[in-house]
Amino acid sequence: MAVRPLTVTIPSALKAADRNPYSWNMDFIEYPDGSGYEGRFYKCGICTLMRELGLYDLTPAMCHLAYTMAEAGGAADFVREYTLASGGPYCDCGYKKKTQD
Repeated sequence: MAVRPLTVTIPSALKAADRNPYSWNMDFIEYPDGSGYEGRFYKCGICTLMRELGLYDLTPAMCHLAYTMAEAGGAADFVREYTLASGGPYCDCGYKKKTQD
């Protein structure tokens, strides 16, 4: 029996950042091979807040902390292609299960 990947798209009426600018709008995407998942963010509350505070140039460094936090957790490798703070179309936060060597 083949396992289908799970993708959860939140209806627009329930998207948090559309109601609160300091929250996030995102989709949850499970990798088809079962190796992990991705949170794909389209609106970012941290970007909004940092822009309002005049500190937006520091935001990409904050985004980079996701690698450090995943490493500290030890169970998954963090993978990313884009961040909103660096001008990407979305921010992808991927977590791939670490393989046993």
